[in-house]
Amino acid sequence: MRRWIIHLVMTVIGASLGVAVVPSILKVFGWDTGILQNEAVDGVIGAIIFIILSFIFAGSMLNGLKKIDSRISKMNMSKMVFNIIGIVLGLLVGVIGSIPLRFLNVPILSNIISFILVLVMIYLGYVLFDRRGDEIARVLFRKRREAMATEPAEVAEEVVGESKSDNSILLDTSSIIDGRILDVIKTGFISDKIIVPNFVILELQLISDSSDPLKRAKGRRGLDLVNELTKFDQVEISQVDFPDVREVDTKLLKYASSTGSKLVTNDFNLNKVAEIQGVQVLNINDLANAVKTQLVVGEHINVQIIRAGSERQQGVAYLPDGTMIVIEDTAKLIDKTVTVEVAKVLQTSAGRMIFADLVKK
Repeated sequence: MRRWIIHLVMTVIGASLGVAVVPSILKVFGWDTGILQNEAVDGVIGAIIFIILSFIFAGSMLNGLKKIDSRISKMNMSKMVFNIIGIVLGLLVGVIGSIPLRFLNVPILSNIISFILVLVMIYLGYVLFDRRGDEIARVLFRKRREAMATEPAEVAEEVVGESKSDNSILLDTSSIIDGRILDVIKTGFISDKIIVPNFVILELQLISDSSDPLKRAKGRRGLDLVNELTKFDQVEISQVDFPDVREVDTKLLKYASSTGSKLVTNDFNLNKVAEIQGVQVLNINDLANAVKTQLVVGEHINVQIIRAGSERQQGVAYLPDGTMIVIEDTAKLIDKTVTVEVAKVLQTSAGRMIFADLVKK
Protein backbone atom coordinates (compact mmCIF):
# COMPACT_ATOMS: atom_id res chain seq x y z
CA MET A 1 0.00 0.00 0.00
CA ARG A 2 2.77 2.41 0.92
CA ARG A 3 4.54 1.69 -2.34
CA TRP A 4 1.49 2.74 -4.37
CA ILE A 5 1.10 5.86 -2.24
CA ILE A 6 4.72 6.73 -3.03
CA HIS A 7 4.06 6.27 -6.75
CA LEU A 8 0.94 8.45 -6.54
CA VAL A 9 2.65 11.23 -4.58
CA MET A 10 5.66 11.21 -6.89
CA THR A 11 3.33 11.41 -9.90
CA VAL A 12 1.55 14.46 -8.48
CA ILE A 13 4.85 16.12 -7.59
CA GLY A 14 6.24 15.34 -11.04
CA ALA A 15 3.19 16.76 -12.80
CA SER A 16 3.32 19.93 -10.69
CA LEU A 17 7.03 20.43 -11.28
CA GLY A 18 6.55 19.61 -14.94
CA VAL A 19 4.09 22.46 -15.35
CA ALA A 20 6.33 24.84 -13.38
CA VAL A 21 9.84 23.85 -14.48
CA VAL A 22 9.73 22.05 -17.84
CA PRO A 23 8.82 25.20 -19.85
CA SER A 24 11.91 26.97 -18.52
CA ILE A 25 14.15 24.03 -19.37
CA LEU A 26 12.68 23.74 -22.87
CA LYS A 27 13.16 27.46 -23.38
CA VAL A 28 16.86 27.19 -22.53
CA PHE A 29 17.37 24.54 -25.20
CA GLY A 30 15.05 26.23 -27.70
CA TRP A 31 12.56 23.36 -27.70
CA ASP A 32 9.56 25.40 -26.56
CA THR A 33 7.68 25.04 -29.82
CA GLY A 34 4.61 23.22 -31.03
CA ILE A 35 2.97 20.73 -28.73
CA LEU A 36 5.66 21.23 -26.07
CA GLN A 37 4.15 24.63 -25.31
CA ASN A 38 1.10 22.90 -23.85
CA GLU A 39 1.00 22.84 -20.01
CA ALA A 40 -0.72 19.47 -20.00
CA VAL A 41 2.14 17.99 -22.02
CA ASP A 42 4.67 19.56 -19.67
CA GLY A 43 2.83 18.05 -16.72
CA VAL A 44 2.79 14.61 -18.34
CA ILE A 45 6.53 14.83 -19.02
CA GLY A 46 7.21 15.67 -15.39
CA ALA A 47 4.87 12.94 -14.17
CA ILE A 48 6.54 10.29 -16.36
CA ILE A 49 10.00 11.28 -15.13
CA PHE A 50 8.96 11.11 -11.49
CA ILE A 51 7.07 7.82 -11.94
CA ILE A 52 10.27 6.28 -13.28
CA LEU A 53 12.22 7.72 -10.36
CA SER A 54 9.63 6.39 -7.90
CA PHE A 55 10.03 2.85 -9.23
CA ILE A 56 13.81 3.14 -9.04
CA PHE A 57 13.95 4.58 -5.52
CA ALA A 58 10.78 3.06 -4.02
CA GLY A 59 12.77 0.67 -1.81
CA SER A 60 14.94 3.44 -0.41
CA MET A 61 11.89 5.61 0.18
CA LEU A 62 10.12 2.83 2.07
CA ASN A 63 13.17 2.30 4.28
CA GLY A 64 13.29 6.02 4.91
CA LEU A 65 9.61 6.05 5.87
CA LYS A 66 10.16 3.17 8.28
CA LYS A 67 12.99 5.06 9.95
CA ILE A 68 10.81 8.16 10.18
CA ASP A 69 7.97 6.11 11.72
CA SER A 70 10.36 4.60 14.24
CA ARG A 71 11.75 7.98 15.18
CA ILE A 72 8.32 9.58 15.51
CA SER A 73 7.11 6.76 17.76
CA LYS A 74 10.05 7.40 20.11
CA MET A 75 9.77 11.19 19.96
CA ASN A 76 8.01 13.04 22.76
CA MET A 77 5.16 15.36 21.85
CA SER A 78 6.93 18.62 22.67
CA LYS A 79 9.87 17.74 20.42
CA MET A 80 7.51 16.79 17.61
CA VAL A 81 5.72 20.14 17.92
CA PHE A 82 9.04 21.98 17.78
CA ASN A 83 10.04 20.06 14.65
CA ILE A 84 6.76 20.97 12.96
CA ILE A 85 7.22 24.62 13.93
CA GLY A 86 10.73 24.51 12.46
CA ILE A 87 9.46 23.05 9.19
CA VAL A 88 6.66 25.63 8.91
CA LEU A 89 8.97 28.55 9.67
CA GLY A 90 11.54 27.21 7.22
CA LEU A 91 8.84 26.94 4.56
CA LEU A 92 7.71 30.52 5.18
CA VAL A 93 11.26 31.88 5.04
CA GLY A 94 11.97 29.88 1.89
CA VAL A 95 8.82 31.10 0.13
CA ILE A 96 9.48 34.72 1.10
CA GLY A 97 13.11 34.43 0.03
CA SER A 98 12.17 32.95 -3.34
CA ILE A 99 9.82 35.83 -4.26
CA PRO A 100 12.64 38.11 -5.57
CA LEU A 101 13.96 35.23 -7.68
CA ARG A 102 10.60 34.82 -9.38
CA PHE A 103 10.51 38.49 -10.35
CA LEU A 104 13.84 38.10 -12.15
CA ASN A 105 12.03 36.06 -14.81
CA VAL A 106 15.23 34.17 -15.63
CA PRO A 107 14.77 30.62 -16.96
CA ILE A 108 15.66 27.90 -14.43
CA LEU A 109 16.76 30.47 -11.82
CA SER A 110 13.20 31.63 -11.25
CA ASN A 111 11.80 28.13 -10.74
CA ILE A 112 14.41 25.52 -9.93
CA ILE A 113 16.58 27.68 -7.67
CA SER A 114 13.47 28.95 -5.88
CA PHE A 115 12.34 25.39 -5.26
CA ILE A 116 15.78 24.37 -3.98
CA LEU A 117 15.86 27.42 -1.70
CA VAL A 118 12.53 26.43 -0.16
CA LEU A 119 13.76 22.87 0.45
CA VAL A 120 16.99 24.11 2.03
CA MET A 121 15.15 26.48 4.37
CA ILE A 122 12.72 23.73 5.40
CA TYR A 123 15.67 21.49 6.23
CA LEU A 124 17.46 24.22 8.17
CA GLY A 125 14.30 25.04 10.11
CA TYR A 126 13.82 21.38 11.00
CA VAL A 127 17.44 20.88 12.07
CA LEU A 128 17.50 24.09 14.11
CA PHE A 129 14.38 23.29 16.11
CA ASP A 130 15.27 19.59 16.38
CA ARG A 131 18.70 20.19 17.90
CA ARG A 132 18.14 23.49 19.69
CA GLY A 133 14.45 23.22 20.58
CA ASP A 134 15.10 23.02 24.32
CA GLU A 135 17.26 26.15 24.28
CA ILE A 136 14.76 28.05 22.13
CA ALA A 137 11.96 27.10 24.53
CA ARG A 138 13.95 28.30 27.52
CA VAL A 139 14.66 31.64 25.83
CA LEU A 140 11.07 32.15 24.66
CA PHE A 141 9.36 31.18 27.91
CA ARG A 142 11.90 32.43 30.44
CA LYS A 143 10.27 35.84 30.77
CA ARG A 144 6.87 34.24 31.12
CA ARG A 145 8.05 31.93 33.91
CA GLU A 146 9.68 34.84 35.70
CA ALA A 147 6.49 36.88 35.41
CA MET A 148 4.42 34.00 36.75
CA ALA A 149 6.84 33.54 39.62
CA THR A 150 6.92 37.22 40.64
CA GLU A 151 3.63 37.28 42.53
CA PRO A 152 4.24 34.12 44.59
CA ALA A 153 7.75 35.36 45.32
CA GLU A 154 6.46 38.55 46.94
CA VAL A 155 4.28 36.50 49.27
CA ALA A 156 7.13 34.09 49.82
CA GLU A 157 9.37 36.76 51.28
CA GLU A 158 6.90 37.23 54.13
CA VAL A 159 6.62 33.48 54.67
CA VAL A 160 10.39 33.10 54.70
CA GLY A 161 10.76 35.91 57.18
CA GLU A 162 8.24 34.35 59.56
CA SER A 163 9.67 30.82 59.51
CA LYS A 164 13.31 31.37 60.36
CA SER A 165 13.34 28.53 62.87
CA ASP A 166 11.55 26.07 60.60
CA ASN A 167 12.47 22.38 60.98
CA SER A 168 11.23 21.43 57.54
CA ILE A 169 13.14 19.35 55.00
CA LEU A 170 13.78 20.70 51.51
CA LEU A 171 14.10 18.30 48.57
CA ASP A 172 16.31 19.09 45.59
CA THR A 173 16.08 17.72 42.06
CA SER A 174 18.72 15.00 42.48
CA SER A 175 17.08 13.52 45.58
CA ILE A 176 13.71 13.37 43.84
CA ILE A 177 15.11 11.70 40.72
CA ASP A 178 17.02 9.26 42.94
CA GLY A 179 13.69 8.09 44.36
CA ARG A 180 14.92 6.58 47.62
CA ILE A 181 13.51 9.47 49.63
CA LEU A 182 10.03 8.07 48.98
CA ASP A 183 10.97 4.76 50.62
CA VAL A 184 12.46 6.61 53.59
CA ILE A 185 9.24 8.59 54.05
CA LYS A 186 7.17 5.42 53.85
CA THR A 187 9.15 3.89 56.72
CA GLY A 188 8.11 6.76 58.98
CA PHE A 189 11.65 7.77 59.95
CA ILE A 190 10.95 11.34 58.81
CA SER A 191 8.25 13.16 60.76
CA ASP A 192 9.15 16.74 59.81
CA LYS A 193 7.39 18.69 57.10
CA ILE A 194 8.83 17.99 53.65
CA ILE A 195 8.88 20.80 51.10
CA VAL A 196 9.12 20.42 47.34
CA PRO A 197 9.65 23.89 45.80
CA ASN A 198 7.76 24.65 42.63
CA PHE A 199 10.96 25.74 40.88
CA VAL A 200 12.33 22.22 41.42
CA ILE A 201 9.22 20.80 39.74
CA LEU A 202 9.75 23.21 36.83
CA GLU A 203 13.31 21.95 36.48
CA LEU A 204 12.03 18.36 36.43
CA GLN A 205 9.61 19.38 33.70
CA LEU A 206 12.44 20.85 31.63
CA ILE A 207 14.46 17.66 32.10
CA SER A 208 11.48 15.53 31.07
CA ASP A 209 11.20 17.57 27.85
CA SER A 210 14.86 17.05 27.00
CA SER A 211 15.84 15.56 23.65
CA ASP A 212 18.19 13.19 25.47
CA PRO A 213 16.29 9.91 26.17
CA LEU A 214 18.12 9.29 29.46
CA LYS A 215 17.46 12.78 30.79
CA ARG A 216 13.86 12.57 29.61
CA ALA A 217 13.36 9.30 31.49
CA LYS A 218 14.89 10.75 34.66
CA GLY A 219 12.69 13.83 34.45
CA ARG A 220 9.54 11.78 34.04
CA ARG A 221 10.53 9.52 36.91
CA GLY A 222 11.05 12.59 39.07
CA LEU A 223 7.63 13.98 38.18
CA ASP A 224 6.03 10.62 38.95
CA LEU A 225 7.75 10.57 42.33
CA VAL A 226 6.54 14.10 43.13
CA ASN A 227 3.03 12.89 42.37
CA GLU A 228 3.53 10.03 44.84
CA LEU A 229 4.95 12.39 47.46
CA THR A 230 1.87 14.63 47.35
CA LYS A 231 -0.17 11.73 48.75
CA PHE A 232 1.55 12.21 52.12
CA ASP A 233 0.13 14.86 54.45
CA GLN A 234 3.59 15.99 55.55
CA VAL A 235 4.62 16.86 51.98
CA GLU A 236 3.97 20.41 50.79
CA ILE A 237 4.46 21.97 47.35
CA SER A 238 5.88 25.43 47.98
CA GLN A 239 5.29 28.36 45.62
CA VAL A 240 8.22 30.27 47.09
CA ASP A 241 10.53 31.52 44.37
CA PHE A 242 13.38 33.95 43.91
CA PRO A 243 12.94 35.63 40.50
CA ASP A 244 16.26 37.44 40.79
CA VAL A 245 18.09 34.08 40.95
CA ARG A 246 18.32 31.86 37.87
CA GLU A 247 20.14 28.75 39.13
CA VAL A 248 17.93 26.21 40.90
CA ASP A 249 20.74 25.18 43.27
CA THR A 250 21.23 28.80 44.33
CA LYS A 251 17.49 29.15 44.93
CA LEU A 252 17.54 26.04 47.12
CA LEU A 253 20.42 27.35 49.19
CA LYS A 254 18.74 30.73 49.58
CA TYR A 255 15.47 29.07 50.57
CA ALA A 256 17.16 26.77 53.07
CA SER A 257 19.28 29.49 54.66
CA SER A 258 16.27 31.83 54.91
CA THR A 259 13.97 29.31 56.56
CA GLY A 260 16.46 27.17 58.45
CA SER A 261 15.33 24.11 56.50
CA LYS A 262 17.49 21.06 56.03
CA LEU A 263 18.43 20.32 52.43
CA VAL A 264 18.16 16.78 51.08
CA THR A 265 20.47 16.23 48.11
CA ASN A 266 22.62 13.63 46.38
CA ASP A 267 24.54 16.29 44.47
CA PHE A 268 28.14 16.20 45.73
CA ASN A 269 28.95 19.77 44.67
CA LEU A 270 25.72 21.19 46.09
CA ASN A 271 26.46 19.30 49.29
CA LYS A 272 29.84 21.01 49.65
CA VAL A 273 28.51 24.48 48.81
CA ALA A 274 25.69 24.05 51.31
CA GLU A 275 28.15 23.13 54.05
CA ILE A 276 30.20 26.24 53.27
CA GLN A 277 27.09 28.42 53.56
CA GLY A 278 26.05 26.80 56.82
CA VAL A 279 23.06 24.91 55.44
CA GLN A 280 22.43 21.55 57.07
CA VAL A 281 22.50 18.79 54.45
CA LEU A 282 20.89 15.37 54.57
CA ASN A 283 22.53 13.11 52.01
CA ILE A 284 20.66 9.98 50.96
CA ASN A 285 23.97 8.28 50.19
CA ASP A 286 25.14 8.93 53.75
CA LEU A 287 21.94 7.37 55.04
CA ALA A 288 22.37 4.35 52.78
CA ASN A 289 25.95 3.92 53.93
CA ALA A 290 24.92 4.23 57.57
CA VAL A 291 22.60 1.23 57.37
CA LYS A 292 25.05 -0.98 55.51
CA THR A 293 26.76 -3.87 57.22
CA GLN A 294 29.84 -2.53 58.97
CA LEU A 295 33.15 -4.26 58.43
CA VAL A 296 36.25 -3.76 60.54
CA VAL A 297 39.88 -4.07 59.56
CA GLY A 298 41.08 -7.64 59.97
CA GLU A 299 37.67 -9.23 59.46
CA HIS A 300 37.48 -12.22 57.11
CA ILE A 301 34.70 -12.49 54.52
CA ASN A 302 33.95 -14.71 51.53
CA VAL A 303 33.42 -12.95 48.21
CA GLN A 304 33.32 -13.81 44.52
CA ILE A 305 35.79 -12.06 42.23
CA ILE A 306 33.74 -10.42 39.47
CA ARG A 307 36.33 -8.67 37.34
CA ALA A 308 39.88 -7.37 37.20
CA GLY A 309 40.71 -4.11 38.92
CA SER A 310 42.23 -0.96 37.48
CA GLU A 311 45.63 -1.74 38.95
CA ARG A 312 47.77 -4.72 38.06
CA GLN A 313 46.87 -8.00 39.79
CA GLN A 314 43.82 -6.49 41.50
CA GLY A 315 40.41 -8.15 41.50
CA VAL A 316 37.04 -6.59 42.24
CA ALA A 317 34.16 -8.09 44.21
CA TYR A 318 30.90 -6.72 45.59
CA LEU A 319 29.02 -7.16 48.83
CA PRO A 320 25.25 -7.86 48.69
CA ASP A 321 24.58 -4.16 49.42
CA GLY A 322 26.64 -3.12 46.39
CA THR A 323 29.80 -2.08 48.22
CA MET A 324 32.87 -2.58 46.04
CA ILE A 325 35.82 -4.54 47.40
CA VAL A 326 39.24 -4.26 45.76
CA ILE A 327 41.42 -7.28 46.48
CA GLU A 328 45.13 -7.56 45.79
CA ASP A 329 46.58 -10.48 43.80
CA THR A 330 43.23 -11.84 42.59
CA ALA A 331 43.15 -10.74 38.94
CA LYS A 332 43.52 -14.38 37.86
CA LEU A 333 40.76 -15.63 40.16
CA ILE A 334 37.76 -14.13 38.33
CA ASP A 335 34.47 -16.00 38.98
CA LYS A 336 36.01 -17.81 41.95
CA THR A 337 34.93 -17.44 45.58
CA VAL A 338 37.78 -16.57 47.91
CA THR A 339 38.32 -15.60 51.53
CA VAL A 340 39.70 -12.10 52.01
CA GLU A 341 40.81 -10.01 54.95
CA VAL A 342 39.63 -6.41 55.20
CA ALA A 343 42.66 -4.12 55.08
CA LYS A 344 41.10 -0.67 54.71
CA VAL A 345 37.63 0.90 54.61
CA LEU A 346 37.06 4.23 52.87
CA GLN A 347 33.80 6.01 53.70
CA THR A 348 32.70 9.10 51.73
CA SER A 349 29.46 10.81 50.75
CA ALA A 350 29.87 9.26 47.31
CA GLY A 351 29.87 5.75 48.78
CA ARG A 352 32.04 3.19 50.50
CA MET A 353 35.01 1.24 49.18
CA ILE A 354 36.83 -1.62 50.87
CA PHE A 355 40.38 -2.77 50.21
CA ALA A 356 41.24 -6.32 51.16
CA ASP A 357 44.00 -8.90 50.93
CA LEU A 358 43.64 -12.48 49.81
CA VAL A 359 43.77 -15.00 52.65
CA LYS A 360 46.08 -17.74 51.49
CA LYS A 361 45.21 -21.17 52.78
